[in-house]
Amino acid sequence: MTTATAAIVEAGREGRRTAVLLAAAQAIVGSAAPIAISLGALAGQYLLGPDKSLATAPITGFNLGVALGALPAAAIIRGLGHRGGFMTGTVVTAFGGLIATLALFHRSFWLFAFGLCVIGVGGAFVQQFRFAAADNAPPEFKARAISFVLAGGIITAILGPQIVIYTRELLAPVMFAGSFASILPLAAVGALVLSFLRVSPHANAVTETDTSDARPLAEIVTQPRFVAALFCTVGSYALMSFVMTGAPLAMVGCGLSEDDATLGISWHVMAMFGPSFFTGTLIHRFGAERIVATGLILLIGCAVVALSGLALWQFWTALILLGLGWNFGFIGATAMVAASYRPSEKSKVQGFHDFVLFGSVAFSSLMSGAIYNAWGWTMLNWIVFPVVALCFVALGTLKLVGAPKS
Repeated sequence: MTTATAAIVEAGREGRRTAVLLAAAQAIVGSAAPIAISLGALAGQYLLGPDKSLATAPITGFNLGVALGALPAAAIIRGLGHRGGFMTGTVVTAFGGLIATLALFHRSFWLFAFGLCVIGVGGAFVQQFRFAAADNAPPEFKARAISFVLAGGIITAILGPQIVIYTRELLAPVMFAGSFASILPLAAVGALVLSFLRVSPHANAVTETDTSDARPLAEIVTQPRFVAALFCTVGSYALMSFVMTGAPLAMVGCGLSEDDATLGISWHVMAMFGPSFFTGTLIHRFGAERIVATGLILLIGCAVVALSGLALWQFWTALILLGLGWNFGFIGATAMVAASYRPSEKSKVQGFHDFVLFGSVAFSSLMSGAIYNAWGWTMLNWIVFPVVALCFVALGTLKLVGAPKS
């Protein structure tokens, strides 16, 4: 075996090891997200008075935290490296869980929303896991590395909702406090897993010595490929947040139990991450654009099922289709984003992308509560159609300008 071949094999092995560790951390620390999402609106209702129109504001706080944390998280990771940066994120997540727990004891709605915002800032570090996996993988393994890390969300889909079910009344009579208190040990275990990441001086060196070919951010983000990818990441993620945020309220409002709503979120999150074992392979075989288009079609299917009735199976089926649509749409579009920048540009592009993405997601979650209270579950689902149409226009425009496929 030649030196060059040995180096390629070692790079592949190290890339897979990093992806495994990040997938495990995603499964553990990432469980804070389904806890916040499945209980945020219900706890908001619990803390509010007769006017429940702001019930989804805590979930908006969570998404806003992810948006506000995107650029600082990228900067901290760039300064401390993947291991130090990601472990810092677990401390932030634990702090947010503590604030949310104390807010429930003090029955403070806005402090609770702030606690979820801090959990969201910690979530901004988790969102960087997929980019770290891609950056540490050989070119032919990048899409698979992204999907492999996101596959850790399968455990998240089981762990987070089960924690909710078994801890929701743990600190009774203060409802939901036990679930948010459980975020602290989750963050501690996640930090332990992340401590096994290897510091890679080579990765930092690329950023420091290869900046001569770095383009201005404005030039990068106006490329047709990046614009189309951003439309599709924002469209698929914002729609997922928009419908999912309103779903627990709609289910409980239709007379279903809180456990039914929580299990619906569990099925949804499993659908979000389950296909990740093979999404990367599909992207490699068929191209990112086709996979994104498939995801958009599944999102339309979600809306069609949701509009067909209010039975438990219809809620759960719609949430499953919503998760599948997010998986194909978001992972495919993320691969398109990763193909639009050079190694020397990765930090600023990733930070900008996630700032725009989660700012849009925060807005969609706030609008979910407002629209649900004003017009109901039906209107939430009708809004899916024009947003998906805009994403298809972006993909079609990319094809017309002749940009190379991922």
